[in-house]
Amino acid sequence: MLSISPTYLLYYLPLIVAISLVFGATRHEDMTLILKHAMHTARWITGFMGIVFLVMLIMDWMV
Repeated sequence: MLSISPTYLLYYLPLIVAISLVFGATRHEDMTLILKHAMHTARWITGFMGIVFLVMLIMDWMV
C-alpha cells in the first residue's frame, strides 16, 4: 500500500509558486502578464501531477 506522509505536501505550494513565477517572468516583463502566466502554469502542473497521482494510485490498487 502506498504510504506518503502528508508533510510532503507542504513542499508543493512554495515549489509550484517559485516554478510558475520564474517561468512566467522569463516570458514576460509586465507584472500582470507574469501573474496570469504563472496561474496558468500552476494549473497545468497541478493537473499533470494529479493525473500522475491517479495513475500511480490505480496501479497500486491493481497489485
